[in-house]
Amino acid sequence: MERSSGILMPMSALPAKYGIGTMGRCAYQFVDFLKAAGQKYWQLLPIGPTSYGDSPYASFSSFAGNPYFIDLDLLAKEGLLKRAELNRPDWGDDPARVDYGKIYRSRFGILRLAFERGRECLAEEILAFREKNRGWVENYALYMAVKAHFGMMSWTEWPQEDIRLHRPGAVEKYGALLREDVDFYIFVQYLFFRQWDALRDYAHENGVQFIGDIPIYVALDSADVWSEPEFFQLDGENVPVEVSGVPPDAFTEDGQLWGNPLYDWEAMKRDGYGWWLRRIDGARRLYDIIRIDHFRGFESYYSIPAGNKTAAGGHWEKGPDRAFIDAMHKVLGEGGIIAEDLGYLTPEVKAMLAASGYPGMKIMQFAFDSREPGNYLPYTYPRNSVVYTGTHDNVTTEGWRQSASAEDVAYACRYLRCAPEDLTESMICACLSCVSDMAVIPLADWLHLDAEARINTPSTQGANWQWRLTQPLTPALSAHIAELTALYHRVPDEEL
Repeated sequence: MERSSGILMPMSALPAKYGIGTMGRCAYQFVDFLKAAGQKYWQLLPIGPTSYGDSPYASFSSFAGNPYFIDLDLLAKEGLLKRAELNRPDWGDDPARVDYGKIYRSRFGILRLAFERGRECLAEEILAFREKNRGWVENYALYMAVKAHFGMMSWTEWPQEDIRLHRPGAVEKYGALLREDVDFYIFVQYLFFRQWDALRDYAHENGVQFIGDIPIYVALDSADVWSEPEFFQLDGENVPVEVSGVPPDAFTEDGQLWGNPLYDWEAMKRDGYGWWLRRIDGARRLYDIIRIDHFRGFESYYSIPAGNKTAAGGHWEKGPDRAFIDAMHKVLGEGGIIAEDLGYLTPEVKAMLAASGYPGMKIMQFAFDSREPGNYLPYTYPRNSVVYTGTHDNVTTEGWRQSASAEDVAYACRYLRCAPEDLTESMICACLSCVSDMAVIPLADWLHLDAEARINTPSTQGANWQWRLTQPLTPALSAHIAELTALYHRVPDEEL
């Protein structure tokens, strides 16, 4: 991995019309901004279709794209939509926050209009897409069609046992019964991937690559678990026995109860880890580099009895460890992955990470947080690592300065030799100047935004994933970023 830098920015936070960021003009303009700022990478959050709670880390599918990110203006230019139709729905009236409820109620009706107009004239292209992605798109489209048929309830609550348990006869029956809806959901995925491919091509033409994020676990209410339950720890009725999370620590008294079904690693081993390899291969179709969230879970994972109200009372179980790493190396090669190795790291986890060769993550805010047991001071960073001021799960650095203890802020200022009001800029410079091969700075930190720009607060619901950019990305800002990027030698030598 060469010395480089990038910016973390969720697709949803881009300043677009119709309530949420999309793969349209706003995304192309952000690529232009990255190029002007001398950045090589755009790091995104997961881009799958979101379910209850709107978290990109709880998706209806590990392979599908989020219909919210399809740009409606591009569809209007193609004649699939009319301008008047786009202005009719209520997309939300706060440009600084995403109103997922209003978007959910409006988006699919609009896409239905595009489907009716485009299904015949685009039939050949749609069929080619369907054939190319048959390994996942048929199951996903049927799952969404049946889900809509039963009022969008989780598949675990579907009243018909045969389709709930994904029996072949029921799959064939509902596929015929709901053929129109199945075709619609495949059409939506065709639109998503067509726009994504065009955006990615544009990014590559401008020297920008995508870092994508995939969660280690998948949502229970997903096509993944419904269609392949044999790879998860489920009982005879396909209900989870144990679920995922992390134990209590200095940041969360009750731990974090994620609630995802856990993998049946023995079943996956018998399959040659094929499910996971297909998942990563699907991510490589989207991204240039893949960040795997909670990478330590491959060595050992925290198992919580299903039905527990908190993560307390769980226990650690052994994961596939290096056998899984070896399978990935054999099929996918040894590069192109960032291992999110934050949290409680045992010697065994550290050994697995070292054997993988993948770069881990370093969080500059943690270096000065007295609650953090690890040593994240910059002098400890290895070259084979990716450094961040903070991630989507952290408050912005300006928000940290305002909310951290006075002692922690004073220590950070002494270490970085700066006044408190200059702490955000100094922390950015510490990231860029350190030895880590890659530095990724959230856009909100470059803009010195406070806690209002926080993307997610772990173990909470209600106000997450909503932040949207309202500040202009000026030439002065891109020039400033480019200057620091060059100063700390995070551009190719020929550009210095």
